[in-house]
Amino acid sequence: MRPDTRSYQSYLRGILNSYSLVFFSTNPVFAWILLIVTFFDFNSGLAGLLAILTANSVAWAAGLNTDKISRGYYGFNALLVGLGLGMYFSASPQFFLVLVFSALLTLFVTIVMEGVIGKYYLPYLSLPFLFGLWLALMATREFNYLEISERGVYSLNEMYTLGGMTMVRVYEWFNQTGLPDSLVIYFRSLGAIFFQYHLFPGLLIAIGLLFYSRIAFVLSLLGFYAAFAFYQVVGADMSTLSYTYIGFNFILTAIAIGGFFIIPSWHSFLWVILLTPLTSILLTAFKMLFTGLQLSIYSLPFNIIVLMFLYVLKFRERHLNKPELVGIQHFSPEKNLYTRLNSKKRFGDLPWLRVALPFWGEWSVTQAHNGPITHKDNWQHAWDFEVTGSDGRTFRGPGTQLSDYYAYNKPVLAPADGWIESCTDGIDDNPAGEVNLEHNWGNTIVIRHTDHLFSALSHLKKESIKVSAGSFVKKGEVIALCGNSGRSPVPHLHVQFQATPQVGSATLDIPFSHYISKMEEIHVLRSFERPVEKEIVSNISGNELLKESYNFVPGQVICFRKAGKEGREASWEVQVDYANNTYLQCRQTGAKAYYVNEGDLFYFTHYEGSRESLLYLFFLGSYRVIFGFYRNLRLTDQFPVHILTRNPARALQDLLAPFFIFIKSSYQLDYMKLTENIAHPEITLQSEANVSLPLRKGKKVNFELIFKDDRIDSFTVRENGKEPTAWVQCKKS
Repeated sequence: MRPDTRSYQSYLRGILNSYSLVFFSTNPVFAWILLIVTFFDFNSGLAGLLAILTANSVAWAAGLNTDKISRGYYGFNALLVGLGLGMYFSASPQFFLVLVFSALLTLFVTIVMEGVIGKYYLPYLSLPFLFGLWLALMATREFNYLEISERGVYSLNEMYTLGGMTMVRVYEWFNQTGLPDSLVIYFRSLGAIFFQYHLFPGLLIAIGLLFYSRIAFVLSLLGFYAAFAFYQVVGADMSTLSYTYIGFNFILTAIAIGGFFIIPSWHSFLWVILLTPLTSILLTAFKMLFTGLQLSIYSLPFNIIVLMFLYVLKFRERHLNKPELVGIQHFSPEKNLYTRLNSKKRFGDLPWLRVALPFWGEWSVTQAHNGPITHKDNWQHAWDFEVTGSDGRTFRGPGTQLSDYYAYNKPVLAPADGWIESCTDGIDDNPAGEVNLEHNWGNTIVIRHTDHLFSALSHLKKESIKVSAGSFVKKGEVIALCGNSGRSPVPHLHVQFQATPQVGSATLDIPFSHYISKMEEIHVLRSFERPVEKEIVSNISGNELLKESYNFVPGQVICFRKAGKEGREASWEVQVDYANNTYLQCRQTGAKAYYVNEGDLFYFTHYEGSRESLLYLFFLGSYRVIFGFYRNLRLTDQFPVHILTRNPARALQDLLAPFFIFIKSSYQLDYMKLTENIAHPEITLQSEANVSLPLRKGKKVNFELIFKDDRIDSFTVRENGKEPTAWVQCKKS
């Protein structure tokens, strides 16, 4: 796909996303529904579309971020301004002139608010729309050539214009079905978001909302009916809602708090209910205040409540997941939830720092957390490591000399990047079997990784420390040798993490990011776990063929050809976004697969786009790969729920997701064969992606990957027992 074609498609996506982003979505089907809804009033719909074109074109010409334009960030506020002006005024040359410059003004306000509010890591929501429309409406009071529109007064005339007598009869039948007043107000409130004040637009939006997100649909009902109940309890005049349809403030607040900016859960649902009275108070108060200005409050209560609540959450010191803020936005409550649950299971609740085992080769855990000897109370989260031989002993010969012990004099490595906080050296190594109680920790290095995370490595060999206080060390750098100083009867390495820099500080419960565990000759990859006593552990021993095969370089193009005489091709380009996230993008479909390469491990984080792309299958088949070959190693992981499921069970799961997950998606990778040819080594891996559903058979896809000549040579796919499809890499660039 040529770059200019991608730019053109990106621009078109920006137009569609400007519609759906009003509901915090980038779903194209939902966007088309909303676009159609705006044209229930042709003048308003045309004005909204022209406003988007104005804002996005100027943003594009001004060189603003193309990804933000494509996602609709700079268009949706201009859209709302255009819809509002189009509903209030009749079409004329003067009107379109005012419209264009109002859209431009809204774009400028959007960019300013992005900078000002963005400093606090808060969204600007629809505040630019409010300022843009308010300023435009106040200014037009002096523009004598603009004509006020009478549309919206005679609903039957508008229905006749839309679809003749058939539409009129359908409209009248719908009004006579005896729908509860609350439901009528709900539909009209949905339509009012796009300045449409009768039932049909709201009904279509509700259908689109249900299609886009079951959680968002439930939240819209929860927010609206929580407000409806509150108004009844306090005896407020519900005609206020039914006349101006500003009930959409409750709907948008519920979706924003319940599932977009907050991970959906019973905590977020509860906060939707608790924030409803606050929204009602603001709505009523601002209505009284703005009446004197002859302006509507529109979405002002929604903006204030959401921004206040998100700002308040930033001051929490405890209960950070009750409710939990969305870290990476996927523009869907379901995807936000499924991705977060998957991330917690894969990586746990951890800081971004990844810590590795501080040694080379295999070491045994002779004392783990809550150990029987010294790892107690404030020092319970620590490890003692030693090296064992094939006979299970930690020494050779009689074990009377320090040199008899396998761990003695072995290199000690920095577990992560950091600054050397302090070095304690000069303490003699104890003879085997003796301890030094005066200098309990012996020779010790403390490394500062972050302001509140330090690592301490103790019992080091005297005068073996190779670093000094204040110097910077890289992860894996040799910093000392293992010794037997301090309270250490035999050579071993004591490792702990702590929040303060002093030697002997209380320990923190921090796991190691990735390591290989060996139990009875079986190798298992452990991720973000804590080694246990008697476990033999090691860092991943890298295989150069696997490392090079997954060494994707930005700008590189990877091309696969379907096996056969006239096989079609699929090509991917390695790219980096503005947040420094790396991803593969399919040139044929535009699909994206985001990944992380940690040097000894490759894994995908999430996928966007068509499931018909070969990239989707590669995402499933290479979901996680370690760059070390361990024969008969089985690596397991799990996918987010939405990645593999598209059936009625998924719709039910979406509704229950904030409270219960019953669909399970799993991944396994088996290391099958290594041909140890020095000139042309070859590796074969087999993986499987599987979905399990209650009471029925799920989907299963099998893959085989063959590596040679420093690349993925072939990739074979077999879905649910069908004939396999083989793809061969056609070039490397």
